[in-house]
Amino acid sequence: MVAYSRQQPESGTVLCGTRYGNVMASRGSVIPLFIDQILAGQPITITDPTMTRYLMSLDEAVKLVVFAYENGVNGDIFVQKSPASTVLDLAKALIELFEAKTEIKIIGTRHGEKKHETLVNREEMSKAIDLPGYYRIPADTRDLNYNKYFEEGEQSVSEINDYTSENTYRLTIPEIKEKLLSLDFVKYKLGLINSMVIEEF
Repeated sequence: MVAYSRQQPESGTVLCGTRYGNVMASRGSVIPLFIDQILAGQPITITDPTMTRYLMSLDEAVKLVVFAYENGVNGDIFVQKSPASTVLDLAKALIELFEAKTEIKIIGTRHGEKKHETLVNREEMSKAIDLPGYYRIPADTRDLNYNKYFEEGEQSVSEINDYTSENTYRLTIPEIKEKLLSLDFVKYKLGLINSMVIEEF
């Protein structure tokens, strides 16, 4: 997308993207699995209790797309500054919400499973524009000059960290519970609302 956006600067079409982790309670989210295990009286299975994941609602995902639509220029990538939690704290928050006595069972990391999510790598962070609630990553429109980097390089890139679910704001268990209660899926499972449309993403 970024490469194609450089080829069509005068087309009138703006090509920009958004990037985020799993949306809470959507397909790929562990929240429905944990809730099913709680309601079935089974132990919650966790691969690594120290593993971290961003927590983003569907509403926040939509707002990110709208923000990109309203503010993007060709080649931009927008990332929301999302909070995160450990998988263990997420499980504990759900157990407290459902007032369950469910045990937690550690089963070990699965093949290919990441310990932390990375939304912006350090090269992107070196040029990212820090906006309220978001990072805007503009396209790199410089002409590539290999000789420059053999002789000079960019020291600043080495001093910048990736933006990950490990170094973003870490939610407490009460904050996780509050975020979970913003989801219709969770409220439906708790019996707080009578019906809902469950969509697959």
